[in-house]
This record gives sequence, C-alpha cells and structure tokens, in this order.
Amino acid sequence: MTITEDLQKLLDILPQDLRQVLENHPQRDSLVEVVLDLGRRPEARFPQGAEYLSEVPINQAQIDDCIQRVGIFGGDNRAGIEQTLHRISAIRNRTGKIIGLTCRVGRAIYGTIGMIRDLVETGKSILMLGRPGVGKTTALREIARVLADELNKRVVIIDSSNEIAGDGDVPHPAIGKARRMQVAHPSEQHQVMIEAVENHMPEVIVIDEIGTELEALAARTIAERGVQLVGTAHGNQIENLIKNPTLSDLVGGIQAVTLGDDEARRRGSQKTVLERKALPTFDIAVEMHERQRWVVHESVADTVDTLLRGRQPNPQTRTLDDHGKVAIARHLTAINGNGNARSHGQVAHVEEAFAPARQVNGWRSSGKMAPLQAVPNEPINLSGRGEFDRLLNEEAWGLDDRSFGFDDRPHHSGPNGEDLPLHIYPYGVSRHQLEQVVKVLNLPVVLTKDLDNADSILALRSHVKNHAKLRQLAKSRHLPLHMIKSSTIPQITRGLRRMLNMDDPDFSDERELQLLMHNGSEDEMDALEEARLAVEQIVIPKGQPVELLPRSAQVRKMQHELVEHYRLKSDSFGEEPNRRLRIYPA
Repeated sequence: MTITEDLQKLLDILPQDLRQVLENHPQRDSLVEVVLDLGRRPEARFPQGAEYLSEVPINQAQIDDCIQRVGIFGGDNRAGIEQTLHRISAIRNRTGKIIGLTCRVGRAIYGTIGMIRDLVETGKSILMLGRPGVGKTTALREIARVLADELNKRVVIIDSSNEIAGDGDVPHPAIGKARRMQVAHPSEQHQVMIEAVENHMPEVIVIDEIGTELEALAARTIAERGVQLVGTAHGNQIENLIKNPTLSDLVGGIQAVTLGDDEARRRGSQKTVLERKALPTFDIAVEMHERQRWVVHESVADTVDTLLRGRQPNPQTRTLDDHGKVAIARHLTAINGNGNARSHGQVAHVEEAFAPARQVNGWRSSGKMAPLQAVPNEPINLSGRGEFDRLLNEEAWGLDDRSFGFDDRPHHSGPNGEDLPLHIYPYGVSRHQLEQVVKVLNLPVVLTKDLDNADSILALRSHVKNHAKLRQLAKSRHLPLHMIKSSTIPQITRGLRRMLNMDDPDFSDERELQLLMHNGSEDEMDALEEARLAVEQIVIPKGQPVELLPRSAQVRKMQHELVEHYRLKSDSFGEEPNRRLRIYPA
C-alpha cells in the first residue's frame, strides 16, 4: 500500500510548542488525531492509545489561532485545509463560540480495497458499514479512484464535508479522475445527489455517511435509474440498519405482515411476522469490523430475509495478512438435532455440529446411495385401494391426533440395509403438508428433526442451491438428498413416492387429485372445479390459455397446486380483490 498524508500541513496549524512535540514524536507517522479542548491538556491519539502533549491547559487564544489557519467551518461544524484530506471539527458553546477542536489526520491509502476489488468490478451497488474511525471514508476514496482511473467509469462524488476529496475547489489527487460535487449544507445532500444524476450523466455515485431518510430515498431513486451506488453508513452490522427506521430502506425496508391461519401454521410462526418490503437499494454490504477484517454480504436481500426469519446468515469474512494476501472464509450456521443453531468459522468445521448419535450401518456406512425398492408380498400395504378409500372417506384431515405409527408393524429391510419405515429429515419443506401426505397415502415414512437419525433428506431445490452446507453434510453422512421445486402437495407426493421407488399402478392421478380437494369449503370446491374444467375442456384439448374468476390468495394457491398436478403452468395477475389465475397450455 502507498500512503499520502501531508501531515506537516496539519501540524502547521497547531500551537508552536505542540507542533514541535509532534514533529519529534516516534509515533508521528501513525498519528490519528489531535484534540484541543479549552481548559484541558492537549491530547494526541494513536492507534495504540492516547497521550498528553503538554501539562499546560489549552487557552482560548490558542484555539482562535488554530481557527484562523484553517478554512471556513460549514453547517456541520467541519473545516479543512486546502489541498489536503485533513478534517478539523469544532465544538461550540451555547452562544456559538468554538471552544474545542478535533484535528483528524486524513490519509490517502492506495490499495486499501484489495479485499473487495472483485466486488467493485461487478458494477453492483456497495454499502460500507462500520464504526467511526475504522476507515470507511478512506476505502470510499480509493473505490472512487479505482472506478474512475482503472475501470474508466464516470464517477461523481457527493462530498458533503469535503472529507473525501479534500478542502478547496480543486479535488485531492487521491480521487483520480473522479469528479466532486460539494454540498453547501448537510441538509441539502439529498438534493445534490439527485442533481448529480440529472445533470452530469454519472455511471457511479459515491456518497459518504448516508444518515437521513431523505438521503436514503434519494439513494433508492438513483439506484432505480441504473446508476451504481457506493456509500457508507454508521452501524457495525446489517442488523443495525434493519432496526433503524430512518435507514432501513437501504436494505429494502421492513413491514409487518399478517398471515392466514394455514400459512402461519405452515411456517410454524406467529400470525404477524416481519418481512422485507422491497428490493434493497444496495446489492452488497461490507461490514468493516477492523481495518484488516471485513465481512461481506454478497446478497443483502438474502441476508435480510434470513435475519427476519430468525436465522443467522452465512457471510464471507475477508482478512488481509502482513504480506498483502487476502484470505476468504465463510461463516456457516448449522442446525443440530435439537433445533439449535451453532456457528462455525470455516466450512470444514460444520460437520462438528453433528456428533454421531447412533451407530450407522448398512447402506449409509458403505457410502452407497441406491434407491429403495418396493418390497413385494409383504404385509405393509403401499397400494391397497381399500385402505386408501377408507382414509379418504374418514373426513380426511379431520382425523383425530393419533399418528399412523409403524411400531406395531413388522420391520423390513430394504435392499441397501435400511429399516422401514424410512426416516426423513425435511429441509425447507412444509412439515404440515408432509404429515398430511404421509397419513392419507399411508406411506412407510417417519419425519425426524434429528439429522443423525435420518435415512434420507427431502429439501426444497432453492434451499439446496443456496446452502452448500446441506450438500456437504449429506455427502459426509452418505445421506441421499432428494429435491422438490416447491412445497406443494403434488410435489411432496411425487418426491416421497420417488424416495420409496414406488410405481403404484393403483394410485392413479385421479386419487392424487383427491388430495387437493380434501375437506374444502364450498367456495374452495367451486374454485377447484372451475380450474379443473378449464384445464380439461379448454387448455389441454384446444391449447388456449384461460383466465379464471377472481379468488382469494388462499384459494388461488389451491388452484395453482391443481394446475401443477396437470403439469401445466399458471400465474396470478391483477390487483386485489380482482387478482385471478391465468392457466397456460404446455
């Protein structure tokens, strides 16, 4: 890294005795800031700590002398030194008189964004988070230079306090070819942001310290116009922004949603939950925990959704060693058999969260994952029409709470050595719907919350795609991983039958269709019948799309499942209360 600091220009504004002490100080090159408060001893702050420069308290004459050597203090009580990055902040008394100064050293550090250069080059909007003094503005300045000089983009910096590009009309060379727009008053920053987009055709807008609701709204407006945003905000983690009503729009905004009884039961949550309101303004978030340790959230939307569901995200942790080499690790949160989350810093450590709870044998210990074969001529009836009809006629889904256990049945072993019933670990699949399918079809399946006791995993395809740890756990434990694309009754039914390798001639599509029409209200039955007739009389024979009557969200969901049973596609469109289904031919 190359550092440009112009430290002598900052020392020149200090009282002579203090300047001489600092010029000869052994830690001069690492000076962070100098604090001058009326009636107190002057203090110099270094990364390792602070020390007093004199035993004589500062008087008003010394403070006034320093003020005369710097630029004009703006509405944010900040001033600078011409052609430098130093910042002088004032503390005023109730009458407006300056009685204290904080003189912070501004340094241009070239090469400081090596840890996230690959993210900068993607063209996605990036939000930098971190406590004051961790280096957000320094990183922002370097990002602007790289985008302007090395990637040849049109970059405009919104510099509210002249901290990014320095004081004076001529910007500091540290920002390269990037242009700088100064802000007359901090309250006008959001207006200058919009003005930059409308007047100067930027490809990138760089903003420091987004702190008000108007600035957050302006940032969203800029992002929606296709301009890359790079900004900073105070807060150590994304959770701080989620809880901050002023800045929550930067991560998509949060709203309370009331769920229906069925949906709340399916999720296993309360009826009122928090959900993300819209797409985040920034695609990527970087938490600057330390100068050489940054945590990267590659998808802010996924991180916020995960946090709102009460789970921990899996961000990258990027560190920089003394030799300039970047190391990337990923924090994973695994769920053990008791449902408790345990975090691990490295991917290789995730397996430690699952200590073996029982002795595995047969097909799992051998590492082979051949599918189960149907067991012929056995007392377990997988396809008996009489048993299925009896269950359907028992006012299905209104059954008492007895479980269809298999302990009173003979245990049978499949060809790979596993015992029936098959113990399945559901991952992202509705447990309520799984239990319904298992009960009605009388399948030799037991759902388990303990991965150690599972014989197989049934997971949503989207969850498997976004959670590499699940694939790794399945591979390490020799568990077959079966995927379904959605948590619907048809998909769950096919997934379970595929896991059991069942090709049941007696279980016709008509019987599977009856699963969708169980114990429904008159309105639900009418809606399903309407969808069935539309599919069988128009869509399939004539190859024409059909629009159905407007229905409630719950009824439309049932219609979607019914259409999926016919292997057709459907979509909901329109505004409530006239939102309705459109069915397309294959």
